[in-house]
Amino acid sequence: MRYVTVTALSHTGLVREQNEDSLVAGPWTLCGTVTENPQTLVFPLGHPLVVAVADGIGGQPGGEVASELTVRQLSLACASLTSEEALRDALAVCNRAVYDAADRNRALATMGTTVAGVVALADSVLAFNVGDSRVIDAGPDGPRRLSVDDNPPLSHGRRTTSLLTQSLGGGLRFTPVVPHVTAIPHTPDARYLICTDGLTDPVPEDEIDEVLRRYADDNSKAAFTLWKAAIEAGGPDNITLALVGIGGLD
Repeated sequence: MRYVTVTALSHTGLVREQNEDSLVAGPWTLCGTVTENPQTLVFPLGHPLVVAVADGIGGQPGGEVASELTVRQLSLACASLTSEEALRDALAVCNRAVYDAADRNRALATMGTTVAGVVALADSVLAFNVGDSRVIDAGPDGPRRLSVDDNPPLSHGRRTTSLLTQSLGGGLRFTPVVPHVTAIPHTPDARYLICTDGLTDPVPEDEIDEVLRRYADDNSKAAFTLWKAAIEAGGPDNITLALVGIGGLD
């Protein structure tokens, strides 16, 4: 049997008052809540399955609303995400939905969110993102970033920035988005890490890579250890991550 496992965790961190992150795995969504331990779901591989995180933009109103709208819209669109074009269209709908919600409630003006994830298809995976949440190929050949950070160039000596060059919503006037989408054929023991910058900002890339290698066969331990590393680094932001494994391939 061919299957997809999704091991996910979402946490407020140690500084933020609320969790503005959201997560979708097919019909299952997790919005603005906290999981004390990684949760694992198993799905059959065949029909499109979207797994994604959305990180509401901090410092602007309604980040949690924007991220929830996005993952719920992706969940509703899941069965139709059969191609790169369909995925791009769905992300355009998400962008429009965030702007429309802000237009209906001016208290939510400029709310926005990042999004990053994968769509598991019968013979391939579509990795995608808008903003600086990340998708990392964590397969047996070693970690490799698939997403493209939508950030301006970093100044000398800086490793991270909170500035975004594009997001879903986030402005006073509607702005289209150009999602980053990459198609990857299935390989044995395929595995993907999807996460918000609450993990990647405080935890250096080489440390994330080391954890993924150390727990190559245990996604629950890998997810918990990555979360713990972010907390030990100060937990400055909400932390949401999902490890997606694709098994049962010839």
